[in-house]
Amino acid sequence: MSRVTGALADIKLPRPMRPLVLRTFARIAGIRVDEAEFDVRAYPSVNAFFVRRLRAGLRDFGSHPRAVVSPVDGIVGAFGAIEDDTALQAKGLPYKVNELLGEAATPWRDGHFITIYLAPRHYHRIHTPMPARVVRARHVPGRLFPVNTPAVAHVPRLFAINERLIAILDTAAGPLGLAAVGAFNVGRISAAFDRAWGGRDGDAITNRGQHPPPERVYDPPIELGAGAELMAFHLGSTVVLVLPAGLTPVPDLATGMEIQAGRVLAR
Repeated sequence: MSRVTGALADIKLPRPMRPLVLRTFARIAGIRVDEAEFDVRAYPSVNAFFVRRLRAGLRDFGSHPRAVVSPVDGIVGAFGAIEDDTALQAKGLPYKVNELLGEAATPWRDGHFITIYLAPRHYHRIHTPMPARVVRARHVPGRLFPVNTPAVAHVPRLFAINERLIAILDTAAGPLGLAAVGAFNVGRISAAFDRAWGGRDGDAITNRGQHPPPERVYDPPIELGAGAELMAFHLGSTVVLVLPAGLTPVPDLATGMEIQAGRVLAR
């Protein structure tokens, strides 16, 4: 069903139809058309509009060199300390960090996690939360359960069983894990840091009939500055940040808070 939705979202729209179709879609989803990089006529499909970039200067990533900033626009779903390799997706629903990331969670012992949910109205590109080097990345096939509030509150280990794309970043604060979690309705995620990974330039890596190589190791690592484009959701979903010890969520962070990319999350 998600692949059918993706195929529909990829249908090329005749240029005269684009304002009507895309503005109607934007109105239903609550998308701010005025923030898009281009006029709606420049986007050939619903998917192309959904993964639109923003106008230059709308998000600030460069003024917090010692902080972790939000990699996305979204809503804070949960955050807290990692205890015994365990994070919480919601009250009473724990999951293991090693299951989420697909590797031993030793580097994140005594660290913190922050979960951010992206509603359809949000900007859906994912940026680096601080200057970083991509040392390895991993595609983990899985389910495509919804990641909305009811699903997060009732499906055990949701983030660790849904399909996801993971980047392990080397930063000045230590290793940082970023998991982009796929969801129902398309579930495609592309990797801006390695555009050839999907087989063609910019192809999505997740939710495909034939999976690309599941893991990439980069030697030398891929250098990315603060706020560099890292991934993109093609409809959906949720990002989980896994922070090493020494990075602590800022005091004014709160569950349910609406945030924009570039907002300080931890120091």
